[in-house]
Amino acid sequence: MENFSLILAIVVITALAFDFTNGFHDTANAMATTISTGAMKPKVAVAMSAVLNLVGAFLSIEVANTISKGLVDESGIQPEVIFAALVGAILWNLLTWLVGLPSSSSHALMGGLIGATIASVGVGSVHGDVLVTKVLIPAVAAPLVAGVAALLATRLTYRLGRHTSEKASGKGYRAGQIASAGLVSLAHGTNDAQKTMGIITLALVAGGALAPDSDPPVWVIVSAGAAIALGTYLGGWRIIRTMGKGLTDLQPQQGFAAQTSAATVILASSHLGFSLSTTHSVSGAVMGAGLGRKGGVVRWSTATRMFVAWGLTLPAAALVAALAEWVTSFGSWGTAVVAVFLVASSAAIWVVSRREVIDHTNVNDAEESPGVVTTAMAAVTPPPAGTVTEDLTATIPAPAAETTASANASTPTPAV
Repeated sequence: MENFSLILAIVVITALAFDFTNGFHDTANAMATTISTGAMKPKVAVAMSAVLNLVGAFLSIEVANTISKGLVDESGIQPEVIFAALVGAILWNLLTWLVGLPSSSSHALMGGLIGATIASVGVGSVHGDVLVTKVLIPAVAAPLVAGVAALLATRLTYRLGRHTSEKASGKGYRAGQIASAGLVSLAHGTNDAQKTMGIITLALVAGGALAPDSDPPVWVIVSAGAAIALGTYLGGWRIIRTMGKGLTDLQPQQGFAAQTSAATVILASSHLGFSLSTTHSVSGAVMGAGLGRKGGVVRWSTATRMFVAWGLTLPAAALVAALAEWVTSFGSWGTAVVAVFLVASSAAIWVVSRREVIDHTNVNDAEESPGVVTTAMAAVTPPPAGTVTEDLTATIPAPAAETTASANASTPTPAV
């Protein structure tokens, strides 16, 4: 290691702060369905997820290499650029957490890196082919693939269990959910913790502390895994509520299908080095599982807001990072201004979040309104078997003759 300057230390600390926000922002990916169906208690669920996130961080470095070596040109990148990128990513994570929207921490980080790099050294330093093939295409394909897989898996689970009692099948699938949730947590650590490893490695190369094309050092892997695990343990309860209750109502069979499908997609992408959004994968799987059950619907009002957030993530984080890079270009005082702005903005968001506290005690208490589209879909969807007769008898008026006879029987006969 040649040197470790003050700005480099600030960048590493900020990167670990981003990793922390990534942890609590994405806890819902692994545990929302498990918590909403009652398969695990909320605090136990996030504790298990935190441990497996830490373990997953040690399984691969392919995604880290995509971030540190593939997305932007290392030459000409200064630590201040990385710092500005992290500012954009952290603020977007906190804003979307405040409103309970499951957006992509991965895309926030990459958007920030792209925006800061363009502001510093120009568009030519961004590798467009890597951006398209390993970021944008997976961003579109992942929720579609996971959604279709979860839809088919949900239908298969209900078909296989059609002759089994609901109580027995529910108990079995809750146990399966615990296993599949653990797999998602492991996959999340494998994919998302590596992004912070990659950004710290890129900063170390830019600051001259590592040789170009170096793999992440062991201390980077350990610190990134620990930061995301700690964030996961604290639990992003606002997003857990949206993912578990806001998108659709899940039964244990659906939760198991959704988590298994999402984990398969995430682990496959990590092996191939795709910087995939676990949020996109899990959200797509939850919606697919919601549509896979007969009579199940997706709350498209919530889904639409989520889609809008997905579309804004890259450009919004890039814009904030570009502005932060412009300010840091004025020297040390500019970097100090950006650091103060980041701390003050984060504190303000935290204060606003305290107006309505959502934690493990009330995460399952409320559901979002279904919205116009969902209400219309529910109106034309046949109800589950066994409820038709009851509904009809409750809504169809009695025949006129029967009504007349009942009225006559209840009216006393006048005395002669």
